[in-house]
Amino acid sequence: MVIDCADPAHLSEFWAAALGYKLQDPPPGFASWQAVLEASNVPESEWNSASAIVDPAGKGPRFYFQRVPETKTVKNRLHVDLSVAGGPSAPIDERRARAHAESQRLQALGARELWTNDDWRGFSIVMQDPEGNEFCLH
Repeated sequence: MVIDCADPAHLSEFWAAALGYKLQDPPPGFASWQAVLEASNVPESEWNSASAIVDPAGKGPRFYFQRVPETKTVKNRLHVDLSVAGGPSAPIDERRARAHAESQRLQALGARELWTNDDWRGFSIVMQDPEGNEFCLH
């Protein structure tokens, strides 16, 4: 998954916390990404051009955040759904409570809650990450 953004370091930290991921380790032989960039003679002004997070268990997809000059202007064509409420077999009141608790946690990290869907399609909370990319909790 590649996400265009203004601040890759900040957005990758948000999504790592949201997903239970970690920042991708630097290549072997380097203690940090800063050391990689310095060894590659990348100008310091470009150090926040990209960042990546990975699932520590190695099962989920890698998320790559790349800096772009333009801001987000319309609704995402693709968004991430986070299954946080226990699935359709959990009682609806428990699912709602779990989703609202996760919404509060993510808001403390910089997300914004937009609205709640609670109809024939099921229950979900539509949110935005710190740069305005929509995602859902269900």
